[in-house]
Amino acid sequence: MMDSLTPLLASALSAAVPLMLASTGELVTERGGVLNLGLEGMMLIGALSSFATITLGGGVALGICLGMLSGMLAASVFGIMTITLQANQVAAGLSLTILGAGLTSALGRPFAGSSIDTGLVPLPIPGLSQLPLLGESLFSLNLLAYFSLVLIALVGWGLSHSRLGLQLKAVGESPSVARSLGLPVTSIRYGAVLFGGAMSGLAGSYYALAQFKMWQDNLTSGNGWIALALVVFATWRITRLAAGALLFGGVTALGLYFQAVNVKVSLFALSGLPYVATVVVLVVLSRNPLHIRRHAPAWLGKPYFDHA
Repeated sequence: MMDSLTPLLASALSAAVPLMLASTGELVTERGGVLNLGLEGMMLIGALSSFATITLGGGVALGICLGMLSGMLAASVFGIMTITLQANQVAAGLSLTILGAGLTSALGRPFAGSSIDTGLVPLPIPGLSQLPLLGESLFSLNLLAYFSLVLIALVGWGLSHSRLGLQLKAVGESPSVARSLGLPVTSIRYGAVLFGGAMSGLAGSYYALAQFKMWQDNLTSGNGWIALALVVFATWRITRLAAGALLFGGVTALGLYFQAVNVKVSLFALSGLPYVATVVVLVVLSRNPLHIRRHAPAWLGKPYFDHA
């Protein structure tokens, strides 16, 4: 049992990492009052950028950087549409997802079905990686997995204790009041959107360089929508977001666990578990909409024209 639980925990954490990255970026974006539904598109763009960089001879570091930059570029287009031009945020986000899927499908044709030998590799921590059960799963991660854990802690601290985090919350609650206090509302919102784009691009890089090490259409398999749901599930609180990511990662890893212990379950049912879990969680949450509204940024999804 212990021998099968260790790979289950490792697989759960591996599946949770890109969800942590993308949902943390979206949480920061939404804290600034901007709703970006384009996570899936930005993740796909980041994944293709990273994979193409490695395939064409670039290094892993360059692939990760270009994945983040491509996510930021896509997010900047969204920012121009919604922050500067005041377009509807829901429509712009959905358009970004459609654009990302179509663009990566067209540009990714030369790489379809190909794989890479290089990529992100585990970096065991001496001593800790030999611990029973948790050693291999928690202390033998790759660079991006370690970064995602540090990111959760930094963002959690920053939102509650740093000056910039408090300014971001103020903008998300009431940009007009924040502007009257002299805060650069537009700049803060753009910064939040670009950070969200960078984290989504990084999540896509994780899929391409660590989890699958290959390219195919729709590589992220709709996990951008799960990352979006995680923010609501967490009611915009970082600790609950991390727990939710681990929960959904565990649901995803159950398929591998069932195969390891020879439980005969349809692969189609196993692959659909994360999405069924997402629907169930959102249905349960919707039974208490007041709880969601109490924690959601007051200005979420609403346009604001900065006259300054």
